[in-house]
Amino acid sequence: MPDSSGAEAEATPLAARLEALLRQGETLLGAELAYQKARVGFGWSRGKHVALYLALAGAFGGLTLVALVVGLLIALAPLLTPWGALAVVGLGLALLSALCFRAAVRAFRDARDTVLGKPTKAEEAVVAAVQENAGQESEA
Repeated sequence: MPDSSGAEAEATPLAARLEALLRQGETLLGAELAYQKARVGFGWSRGKHVALYLALAGAFGGLTLVALVVGLLIALAPLLTPWGALAVVGLGLALLSALCFRAAVRAFRDARDTVLGKPTKAEEAVVAAVQENAGQESEA
């Protein structure tokens, strides 16, 4: 029976080491979870401040645009009559709005094509230019 006592003597330190390793793993996991939780909490509090500042910037920007439009109307009214000033400012704003909408649609289509795995217009243009350049080099 000396073999079994020798095996037990060897197994006990191994079991103790595995148990200690498990405890250390649990401690490390707990510390890592606490650290990540603190990071998320900090980011969340900073994110709330960023959102607040962006909302204020948007509000002040909107008020600035209103002041600009009113100022343009007042400044142009003596030159073009009040209706003429309204027409010029209105058409200018409509043109800017149309350009912004067009840019938004283009950006949406590019994002949609990227998500769906289709090449965007810009990527197609680059591929066409590279192919055209390669064709010119092979002819020369």
